[in-house]
Amino acid sequence: MASAPMSKGDVRRLLRARRRRLAAARDLTADASAIAEHLDSLPAGAGPRSEPATVLSYESLPHEPPTAAINAALRARGDRVLVPITLPDMQLDWCDLDDPGRTPFGIDAPTHADLVLAPGLAVDTAGTRLGQGGGCYDRVLPMLPTGTPVIVLLHPGEHTDERLPSEEHDIPVPWVLTAKGCTPTHRVLGTTAPQG
Repeated sequence: MASAPMSKGDVRRLLRARRRRLAAARDLTADASAIAEHLDSLPAGAGPRSEPATVLSYESLPHEPPTAAINAALRARGDRVLVPITLPDMQLDWCDLDDPGRTPFGIDAPTHADLVLAPGLAVDTAGTRLGQGGGCYDRVLPMLPTGTPVIVLLHPGEHTDERLPSEEHDIPVPWVLTAKGCTPTHRVLGTTAPQG
């Protein structure tokens, strides 16, 4: 008899434990620099621009791939970096990272985004992103303008061939970025995307 597939909650628990091990084994300061160095090699529409962009990013937690250096690099090239404010109902409001007062822009800020750097615990080669479980980005991704590049930041080894649980509302993400570089999430021409 086949065993029942694991729930998203069960998979998240396993991925969180794996992330703690991965983060403990990595030089996160070096990873922060490496991630920022890949900024100019991001996919078309996310790389260098003639005009400043509005970028949705976030401030990483200790076990997450570090975002401080890439956020600083985005700001140095003139982009406006917005980071989330989690509301009690798990919706995300947004504020400018350069604003010490953290003045909220409103939950519709994603409708003006040119690029999204999103958190996640893992992404599979079908583009399924598994987050922390609050559903915050499930609300954000449908709001984005068509064609907005979405790049999930992961530790090397978290872009997996193993199928992640998904539901009908889950929107596949096209790219992952790790300290090793930016890679497409999907299988390309019958091959598996590199494991970033």
